Amino acid sequence: MCESSLHVSRSDRIVHVARIGAPTKMSPSPPRERVRLLVIAREWSRLGCIGFGGPPTHIALLRKLCVDKNEWMDASEFEDAIATTNLLPGPASTQLAIYCAWRLRGRVGAILGGVCFIIPGLVIILALSSVYLAHHPPTWILGATAGAGAAVSAVALSAAWRLVPASWTRRAPGRGATARWTIYAVIGGATSAGVGEYLVLALIGCGVVEILLRRRPRQSPALVVAGASAHLAVVGGLGALTWVALKVGALSYGGGFVIIPLMQHDVVTTYHWMNATQFLGAVALGQLTPGPVVQTVAVVGCAAAGIGGGLLAAAVAFTPSFFFVLVGAPRFDRVRTNNTVRSFFAGAGPAVIGAIAGSAIPLGLALQFTWQIPILAGALTWLFVARRGVVSAFVLAGLTGTALALAGVHV
Repeated sequence: MCESSLHVSRSDRIVHVARIGAPTKMSPSPPRERVRLLVIAREWSRLGCIGFGGPPTHIALLRKLCVDKNEWMDASEFEDAIATTNLLPGPASTQLAIYCAWRLRGRVGAILGGVCFIIPGLVIILALSSVYLAHHPPTWILGATAGAGAAVSAVALSAAWRLVPASWTRRAPGRGATARWTIYAVIGGATSAGVGEYLVLALIGCGVVEILLRRRPRQSPALVVAGASAHLAVVGGLGALTWVALKVGALSYGGGFVIIPLMQHDVVTTYHWMNATQFLGAVALGQLTPGPVVQTVAVVGCAAAGIGGGLLAAAVAFTPSFFFVLVGAPRFDRVRTNNTVRSFFAGAGPAVIGAIAGSAIPLGLALQFTWQIPILAGALTWLFVARRGVVSAFVLAGLTGTALALAGVHV
């Protein structure tokens, strides 16, 4: 996930946007040749099978395929697409894959490419979920998920820390910007750590406040606020699962790791689909399989309603990404330069950072075994002192847990 010179993690949307620089108008030119749908299906399926490592890997593979190898897109348009998809809620690398397929064969290509990119990881994570959530899962998988789960808190802190520099530079000019940034971050952290069921309202609220403070007379955030009230109408069952998945797909501002605080309270406390230890394992599975970390929602769906629930949760979580690209792709240049969008993320961004960091508290408290504490300490050292990547941290933690479980340590 961080094993790339791009330094873009699953939670690094804002970081990459900052590196792109000032918005530039994106004027898509037609591909040099008409790409067959069979080619899109084959290539995007291949990417979905080998895309271990999160957004850096996905971006590098898409760039190699679409820009370097086949010259279906030019480099500047590809970079503009990265920047714009980082501004959209939901899994940015999935949206980039959908956009690239849209450029080649329009809406049909976008749907085909997106589905082919998602399905390999989804199949793998559903298979692992059925084993992990079984009444008597194998000892090795319990050890692996407990070990990798012990590293989740450290990864959350690392993800939040890497987002700080770019978000800090995106503060509004003028007096009070630093104070507002700090307040937004504190609100996100406190909400995530203490009252997670209100996190969506906190993130949207911070974004709306920033819009109002920067607002021009004809702009209004009313539509943004309206979406938050839907939470009040959800009681339980498949409706609750649909709402949780929708939050992941449509309201996960700031990158993949924000799905943890968005889901944690609902999954563990409100609906009791998983206990805290199982949720840690679900997050670990989502990080270690190919494809976007949003695949974690499929594990939650399996816990709530079996394989059918996993498929429902995945479908709901990924549908907004298709909608955003299919509707917005011809207008990506305007999305990037829209003052309301930029203002919203200037407020919601710090709140997201705080929320990701704040999630480390309940995640850490969820550790069940004493032997997990040294693994957590080792993950912190690996990420913050050695400055190594998240995927390797999860792999090492999972292997350690597996070894301990097979050696007879209680899991």
